[in-house]
Amino acid sequence: MTIEKIVTSPEETMTIGQKLAPFLQAKDIILLDGDLGAGKTTFTKGLALGLGIKRNVKSPTFTIIREYQEGRLPLYHMDVYRLEEGGGDELGLDEYFNGDGVSVVEWSQFVESELPEDYLRIAFHRQDETGEEQRKMTFLPKGKRFETIVKKLEAQLNDK
Repeated sequence: MTIEKIVTSPEETMTIGQKLAPFLQAKDIILLDGDLGAGKTTFTKGLALGLGIKRNVKSPTFTIIREYQEGRLPLYHMDVYRLEEGGGDELGLDEYFNGDGVSVVEWSQFVESELPEDYLRIAFHRQDETGEEQRKMTFLPKGKRFETIVKKLEAQLNDK
């Protein structure tokens, strides 16, 4: 089951992250893939708000992993773009993936071999040919738990 959602503003992207947050539990993994500036960190800001994290969420491009502990669940925000040459195993990613929080991984293709079987991949695609700030978000659940979450999220998004 795949769902697609067109968003037309950063606020709408954040709202989707906020609506996803209540369905998440420890050890859940969200993969965010898409071009630079496509909305991955913006989505994560909304997810953090939905988890009750008040701190400003910044892109972890240079630190690779940022931890936010003060919400309903810890949030582990990872940007593994700089690991395109490999090296994810040295970060101890599985400790995060099997930990007490939610892991959000930007540029997940660079740590593909480190990923567990079940996760939710969200692909962000710019729709720039419209001349607007439109993005298409495609939700690709892997595993029954994430299929259920995507169905619940879809119901939420359709209710507005």
